[in-house]
Amino acid sequence: MVKPIIALDADGVLLDYHIAYRSAWEKAFNHCPSLKDPNAYWPIDRWNVRKLDGDELVHFRRFFNEDFWRTIPAIDGAIHACNQLHDAGFELVCVSAIEFKFENARLENLTNLGFPIRRVIATSSTTGAMSPKATALNLLKPVGFVDDFLPYHRGVSPTIHRALITRETNGTPNIGTELDDIDSSHKDLRTFSNWWLESSPRLSS
Repeated sequence: MVKPIIALDADGVLLDYHIAYRSAWEKAFNHCPSLKDPNAYWPIDRWNVRKLDGDELVHFRRFFNEDFWRTIPAIDGAIHACNQLHDAGFELVCVSAIEFKFENARLENLTNLGFPIRRVIATSSTTGAMSPKATALNLLKPVGFVDDFLPYHRGVSPTIHRALITRETNGTPNIGTELDDIDSSHKDLRTFSNWWLESSPRLSS
């Protein structure tokens, strides 16, 4: 039996990009930034860091390499949530706005952490009238798609359940009339998993 697919974003849903960003900053500048706003959506607002440009920004970006994408920690409860969905008979696929050259590093990261995910689809990160993930999702035809960035739901087929992870709210892009296109909202993946399994019939794995 072909298992129904649930597509999952990585950063902000499965993986803690905030912690990874702070680690990259420490490696780049030999300084571990302190917490400024625990409810900030963007890492530059969450940590007590300065805005970079020019040579400093180029230097910082060098640390977002394969090792970075291979070692991002899991968000609390995300592995358990994925195991719940997997055990209920769903195939989990990570659809991530990441450079294609880092696709294998992302899969290795998820595998090493113990996520029951064996496939990563890399897409562009550029947003416009349509999500860069929409084409991949519409071809994949999952029963559900979970992401923490509202613009990445643009153009996703309405036959796919579109679930938004709201997480930190200060500076969030998850506002406006596009919220009307979302099918459900949840504070984290664990909350989504519990809700989904209560709302859907259990499948044979």
